[in-house]
Amino acid sequence: MNIEVQKAAFGDEFWPHIKEIRFTVFVEEQKVDEVEEYDEFESECPHFLAFADGIPAGTARWRKTEKGFKLERFAVLQPFRKFGIGSALVKIVLTEVLLLSSGKPIYLHAQVQAIPFYQKLGFEPIGDKFIEADIDHRAMKWCG
Repeated sequence: MNIEVQKAAFGDEFWPHIKEIRFTVFVEEQKVDEVEEYDEFESECPHFLAFADGIPAGTARWRKTEKGFKLERFAVLQPFRKFGIGSALVKIVLTEVLLLSSGKPIYLHAQVQAIPFYQKLGFEPIGDKFIEADIDHRAMKWCG
């Protein structure tokens, strides 16, 4: 499977694919309220769209916060999971953020079942478990 990741932005030609992937994964599969899924940060975040053999298959974004750089909204459509698309997205987002971070923390909020995935990519859990969008999460920091 050929995986390609393109940088995207709110409202560009990739946005309908990004929105559809996030709707399918978060709203339909995980029952996240659509109001929670799309937020006021959409237009300011760099987004990424992963293609598997030319088919839109996954997405992610990052944003700068008062705590550092937060990686978020990682979603891969079910038929494309286990082919390295999630890893490709994390790596490309990290590559960009590392160029901008100037030593500031890089972190994410991982769904509890995804913690081992992120640990393989250099993240370590911090703090206690918490609920976000009715799903158990843990904060994780990038340790490189």
